[in-house]
Amino acid sequence: MADQDYRTIHQIIKAARQNLNQTYWDYLIGGTETETTLKRNRQSLDSLALMPRVLNDVSDIDTSTEFLGHSLKIPTLLAPIGSLQVFEAGGGASAAKAAAEFGIMSIASSVCQPSLEDIAAASDAPKIFQLYVRGDADWVDNIIERTINAGYIGFCLTVDTAMVSRRERDIAKGASPPSQETLGGDYQWQSRLNWKDVERIRKQWDIPLIIKGINVVDDAKRALDLGVDVIYVSNHGGRQLDHGRGAIDLLPDIVDAVKGQASVVVDGGFYRGTDIIKAIALGADAVGLGRLEAWAMAAGGAPAVVKMLQILRHEILLSLGLCGVSSFAELDPSYVNKVSPVNEADVMSAFPLLHLDEGY
Repeated sequence: MADQDYRTIHQIIKAARQNLNQTYWDYLIGGTETETTLKRNRQSLDSLALMPRVLNDVSDIDTSTEFLGHSLKIPTLLAPIGSLQVFEAGGGASAAKAAAEFGIMSIASSVCQPSLEDIAAASDAPKIFQLYVRGDADWVDNIIERTINAGYIGFCLTVDTAMVSRRERDIAKGASPPSQETLGGDYQWQSRLNWKDVERIRKQWDIPLIIKGINVVDDAKRALDLGVDVIYVSNHGGRQLDHGRGAIDLLPDIVDAVKGQASVVVDGGFYRGTDIIKAIALGADAVGLGRLEAWAMAAGGAPAVVKMLQILRHEILLSLGLCGVSSFAELDPSYVNKVSPVNEADVMSAFPLLHLDEGY
């Protein structure tokens, strides 16, 4: 199916499955050990109902927001994905081009290709660079200096990867996660990463600092005390610690603790327009798209990512209108309510047509 013929996100995911071998497909959809955290990401989203208002003028709906001083067409970021190039040869450069064409922001992973400079040069759109630490303070400082010189508008430190997790879909096949092969180096540096490192980076470098992998209020407060600019709530898509909480369940308490002193991003199982609306209603400033980005990349590179974002925006626009609001600024926590989920928790539970016969 040509990229322009995709009418639903189901079709994009179906094309991704057809294009990927079993190893890369499992790498994309899998989680750690029992995959409980992965499933809870969807379960927590499916356990929130929307509470619409009626008889409001919604003839002119604005889906845009701002993040770190830059306009986003919808409040989403293309999340950092290790070895993005195994899903499409252009890797991080293709993601940057798609983000620019559509009008959002991309986060380049240090374990994807091409180089951070080549990704920066791929488009004029604002970008963030994310780092897994594989060296000492001088090594980190060199990366940050390169990040600033390349024109990135933020630096993201991922902090939930102190250990290499057991992703049993990969282990059972004897396959090494592609991201581990991409960067190499001594993984012990990531294990040694601590709050003193964050403090040092914040004091030494004048670039917005994002800490990705916050799960509890105390850590969010500590990050705030050190002057972190963005609290990124994430359980790594269920790919690190098993038996964690669903990402959106973590969000309200952390938003309450942050009290507007920093921006808040969340990711983990956000695949539909209604998912984005729930996150913003509960106080997030933006939502990271990980697997959704990779599925689209595998389906057709940058053009398919743009098409996915167009479909997502259409879902958002319709759902905002049906909620009785004309912009994200009108949402608050009263627009969501806890319920029992209808679907069994699964990485694909947001896409019921994938379980049906051909023709979609």
